[in-house]
Amino acid sequence: MNKDFIVTKEHRRFTEFANAVRKEQTIGICHGDAGVGKTQSARRYANWDTLEPYITEWGPRGDHDAKHYALANRSRTVFYTPEVLPRPKDLIRDVEHLQIRIGICADEHQRLIGKVTGVHVGNTNKWVELLIIDEAERLTPNVLEQLRDKHDRTHIAIILIGMPGIDQRFRHYPQLYSRLGFSHHYRALGREELLFVLDRHWKRLGKTLDPEDFTDAQAIAAIERITRGNFRLLERLFPQITRVLKINQLETITDDVIEAAASVLVIGN
Repeated sequence: MNKDFIVTKEHRRFTEFANAVRKEQTIGICHGDAGVGKTQSARRYANWDTLEPYITEWGPRGDHDAKHYALANRSRTVFYTPEVLPRPKDLIRDVEHLQIRIGICADEHQRLIGKVTGVHVGNTNKWVELLIIDEAERLTPNVLEQLRDKHDRTHIAIILIGMPGIDQRFRHYPQLYSRLGFSHHYRALGREELLFVLDRHWKRLGKTLDPEDFTDAQAIAAIERITRGNFRLLERLFPQITRVLKINQLETITDDVIEAAASVLVIGN
C-alpha cells in the first residue's frame, strides 16, 4: 500500500460512493478531469498497490500470505484497466482471472479465521463484491453489453471510471443506463484541501508551511495558479521542487523555486 497516499475529502467521498455501489449491488459511474485523483482513489479503495503484485506473481506461499489474504477479504474488490478497444472475451477473461485469485485469497482468510471449513469446493468468485473498471472510455458497446450481462447474472457491483461526459455517453445504451444506481463527480482540490496537501509536502521536506508568512503565501499562490487543484500535476511538481532546492542549495520554497520547477513540466491548458 502506498504510504505516501494523502486522504483528501474527494477520496473520502469516493469511498462513500464505492461503498454505496457495493452495498446496493448496482452500477456506478465516477467521472472527473484527468489528474484529479480518480485512479489513485480507486486503487487505494481496492488495496491494489499491495494486492496486484501478489496475485500477479502467484508463487509459492510464504509467511506473508495471511496479511494478503486478510487484505483481499477486506477489499473484495477487483481493479482493472482495459486495453484500448478491448475485445469482449479478452476483457471478461482477464477480469474473471483476477476475480478468481482475489476470491481464493479471501476464501483462504475465511478458512484461517474458521468461518469456512472442509475441502476447497464451490465458486470462490462469490467473495468478490465490486469490480472497478478504469479508463471506461476505452470500452466498446460490445464490452459494455458483456459487463451489463455479467452484472445481471452475478449481481456483482461495477464502477466505471472515466472523463467528464462519460455519463452522457452511456445514455446511448439504455439497458446499461437503466441499471445505473449512482454517479459521482470527482473534483479537483479546493483551497482548503490544497493547503492540507501542501502542508504534508512541506513536512516531507522538513519544513513548516505558514499561509500567513508572505513567502509561503506567494508559494501557495504560485502552486494554486500552476496546478489549479490538479492532484496529479501537484504530485509531479514536488519532485522538481526538491530537485531545484538541492541543485541551488536553497532552504526556502519560494515562488521563484516553484516557477523553476514548473518550467520543466508539460502543463496543459
